[in-house]
Parts: sequence; structure tokens; C-alpha cells
Amino acid sequence: MSKLRKFSEKTKGTDSFNVGVETTKRFSDLTAVRVTWKVEKFLAKDSKEIEEKNVKPYEVIKGKPHNCLLHEGITALMYHIAGVGSAATKWDNTNARTGVGNDGTAPADTQTGLIGASKLYKGMNAGYPQKSGDHDLVFQSDFVSGEAEWAWLEEAIDNGAGEAIDACRQNTSLGTKPAGQTWRLTGTITWT
Repeated sequence: MSKLRKFSEKTKGTDSFNVGVETTKRFSDLTAVRVTWKVEKFLAKDSKEIEEKNVKPYEVIKGKPHNCLLHEGITALMYHIAGVGSAATKWDNTNARTGVGNDGTAPADTQTGLIGASKLYKGMNAGYPQKSGDHDLVFQSDFVSGEAEWAWLEEAIDNGAGEAIDACRQNTSLGTKPAGQTWRLTGTITWT
């Protein structure tokens, strides 16, 4: 059995007193994943009305970045990258969905999706997901009038109705969606 070597990087520098410092960083300290959520709220019944009437959002809420990828999503991503294991459904325009629910439980990497009593996943808007810049994947869905009309306390990105593997889950209080409105949910995963 081969031994695995631990990756580390030595860093040298000086502090404000000009005293030399050497530290060792772990690989996990050198990489990061952030997920950021944004909701745009429109006084429009659906996406078509937003486009046709050029409706602008009356409010935009951006949540704080978090780093709660779920175990099931990480495993599926590794299978896709390495071409090993059971290939999961891709998070593409045909399959990916954003979801909202009404449970404020803090995220944990062992969760498997939205946990609220009320929850709804929606397919991607045209052209999503998108790669933005060098490190971002952007997922976006519209929740139209009659959909998800409850307190939005949790968000997730999954890969479809079949196996529904969630890449991430976060609880950000984005407001309570009233009837007659369309809310556009955007989740951005940033890899650095």
C-alpha cells in the first residue's frame, strides 16, 4: 500500500516589527469554495412580463458568501472530474435547478437538500448555468406568481428531478414572497 504525502506550502514573511516568520499552509487553506445567493424581486406575474415590459426589480437582496457544499454534491463532482464511480447527472441547463424552502436550520455538509415543510425547485432560466470569469458558476431560476409563496429561508442547487443530488444548501433569509410577483434566484459558486 502506498503512502499518501501531505501537501503543504512553506511561506516566509515579516511582521510589523520586521521579525521573520515562517509558516506552513495546508492545501485546504490554499483553496476555497464560496456560494453566494441573490434574489431580485419583480412586480410582474412571470418572466415573459419582465422581458416584454422591461420590468426592473424593486428590491435586490444579496446574501453573505458561505462554504457549505454537501457531501453528496462533492462526491458527484469528483466522479465527473475523475471519470470514476457512478457518474451523476450533470448540473447543466437541462437538469440543474435552484430551490427555496422555509426552514432556517443551519446548513451542514451531511444534509441532502432543502429540509423545509414548504420547498420548490425550479429549472434554469435560458442560458444558465453560466461560467462567469475564471472561477464562477452561476445558476439562475425564476419563481413566478403562484410559486414558492412563503418565507424564503433556505436555498439549494441540485441536478434534477431524478436523483436530485444537491451541490449546496444555505439558509439566507431573503424575504417572504407574496402572490402576484416573480422572484429571480441566482446562486453563484466561486472556486479559488
